[in-house]
Amino acid sequence: MKRVFIDGSAGTTGLRIRERLASRSDLELVTLSEDLRKDPAARKEALNSCDAAFLCLPDDAAREAVAMVENPDVIILDTSTAHRTDPRFAYGFPELSDAHRQAVISSKRIAVPGCHASGLIALIYPLVEAGILSPDEKISCFSLTGYSGGGKKMIAEYEDEGRDPLLGAPRQYALGQTHKHLKEMAAITGLKNAPLFSPIVADFYSGMEVSVPLFASQLKATSDEIRALYRAKYQTLLVSYADAPDQGGFLSAGSLSGLDRMVVTVDGNDERILLTALYDNLGKGASGAAIECMNLCFGLPADEGLKLL
Repeated sequence: MKRVFIDGSAGTTGLRIRERLASRSDLELVTLSEDLRKDPAARKEALNSCDAAFLCLPDDAAREAVAMVENPDVIILDTSTAHRTDPRFAYGFPELSDAHRQAVISSKRIAVPGCHASGLIALIYPLVEAGILSPDEKISCFSLTGYSGGGKKMIAEYEDEGRDPLLGAPRQYALGQTHKHLKEMAAITGLKNAPLFSPIVADFYSGMEVSVPLFASQLKATSDEIRALYRAKYQTLLVSYADAPDQGGFLSAGSLSGLDRMVVTVDGNDERILLTALYDNLGKGASGAAIECMNLCFGLPADEGLKLL
């Protein structure tokens, strides 16, 4: 039986991972008591005695945790931003290519993708890979997310009975165009320029809708050819293509809340094309993606223990 440790299990991502693993009989969850949860010696022992460790920590703490691991057999799955463009870490989006999948399977160091970045990369990587979109193109990206993406502090703010009334309306953030996912978005897609990125948090717990608008003149393929490309690349329920997943012309960012899969779709017209990815920011955007990578490392089906329907 494989032993698994969640370093940072009290955070939102860690709690979702723990919830998904709780019912699994093939794994033993290594836990620390509340008084030892932040104790360096206890954490180091736990990190080195497990088969796989999820790091659900701030960037600096994640780097410290990696430095604590001396056992060469321990698989590290880092959900922070710290190592997503680090060449020593496999990028944890196995659906992107056979090379990505094999890197995850064979690696002891895996960087779990960022929530916003997951949608943009799922949409853009295949286009750059196929030569449909030039790496030189400058693009924009709009992302609508539930407030759980902001962690415990933001969750508490939104769920406080005496909260600020302004929280009832969607709020755009990262206005200075320095969002921490930008470097990852460019590096993994192969784009030479990070996108102009507009993330918005709204008054719902979880779910994510990432959209990339493109002029047809930017692309060396029609919208139907892009649909065919997505269908061919994303053939599992974990990531799939769907025609018209909207409800009467409205596309809800909460449509896959609570699930661990992603749906991509193509809309628009002959002049302007809209690419969209729908998923849960805590599912395929975080915890679900981390568990998928662990499953592959252990030689298990990628969707083992995940909630897809």
